[in-house]
Amino acid sequence: MSRITAVEVFPVAVPFARRFVLGSGAVGAPGQPGGAPDQAGSVIFVKLTTEDGVVGWGEQRALPSWSYETAETMAVVIKRHLAPILLELTPFDVELFHTRARRRLSPAVSNGFPFARAAVDIALHDAAGKLAGLPVHALLGGKLRDTVPLCSAIGVGEPAAVREHAQQSSDYTAYKVKIGGDPAADTAAITAVAEVAAGKPLWLDANQSYRPTALTRLLDAVREVPHLTCVEQPVPGTDILALRRVRDLIGLPVAIDEGSFTAQDLARTLRLDAADLVVVKICKSGGLRNALKTAQVALAGGLEVLASGLTDCGIGFAAALHLFSQLELALPAELNGPELLADLYVANLDIVAATATVPSGPGLGVEVDEERIRAESLDLAWS
Repeated sequence: MSRITAVEVFPVAVPFARRFVLGSGAVGAPGQPGGAPDQAGSVIFVKLTTEDGVVGWGEQRALPSWSYETAETMAVVIKRHLAPILLELTPFDVELFHTRARRRLSPAVSNGFPFARAAVDIALHDAAGKLAGLPVHALLGGKLRDTVPLCSAIGVGEPAAVREHAQQSSDYTAYKVKIGGDPAADTAAITAVAEVAAGKPLWLDANQSYRPTALTRLLDAVREVPHLTCVEQPVPGTDILALRRVRDLIGLPVAIDEGSFTAQDLARTLRLDAADLVVVKICKSGGLRNALKTAQVALAGGLEVLASGLTDCGIGFAAALHLFSQLELALPAELNGPELLADLYVANLDIVAATATVPSGPGLGVEVDEERIRAESLDLAWS
């Protein structure tokens, strides 16, 4: 077995190509990184090198408007706490890595710095696939399909802006419409997208911005809008009982996202009968294997799976393609990095007409632009 001999961390302020706002706050704007101006939303790239010279790459975005991890905390956790664990392991020791990481980081009410662990987990899978001569999806059990259709992500905005975005995204087969907690403004935005959606599914995402009574007002106002498929995380993620109340109040399927980081979280949600669908993300799960465990709990409990990311660059996007190629999804995958970012920092991704081909090369199957990542790496305080 080829042991890991080096762990490197590169924080990079990856620029956005367009403005993007969630119900919980701004994500990015043209020419700016997520979390600007303080770089809190930078992407953390991780490079693992083995004693045989094999390299594995991982990545995750820090986005404090969505979860508690920042670029600084991710860099510290990886370099000071996860690297010592990794230097005792091989890339195939994924479960052992997570077991030791849980012990070291004491998860308490969360799953213990999942974004930092997800970046490392992806790098482990990339290196393991290269060592085995297999694509990551083969390590996970094999793909069901060669391509993954994508859903366009429409941020919170004025009707004219969201209508223009929807028109520019005509290749996409579904739209995720972000809503921000104002029923009147959100009604106008949803209606604007529906006018150009041509019957494509509309997936509403509140990012915890609603109260149950306000949500009922919104849904009453858009009752005649066709093809509304679900509403995602309308209430705070910590309030599962409010999510259950919403499900009882409205006639639209409810998806849980920020309220379900782990398979155990989802098991509690199932016990309370509080959701119809679950959004699976590699970042919040702490990695590929843990995301797959959440999906398996969902399917065993009768919930449908929605695929999403957190404006991933090419490494995270490729990892998501490997994962979601083996799952039956309720809607096209909302993996919006190619749509929203100015650059993905990789080559060998194949995306045509809003459909991504699952990479077939060893590991993640993409070629990482290491020279650019090193050149643009930030010197973060406390890293």
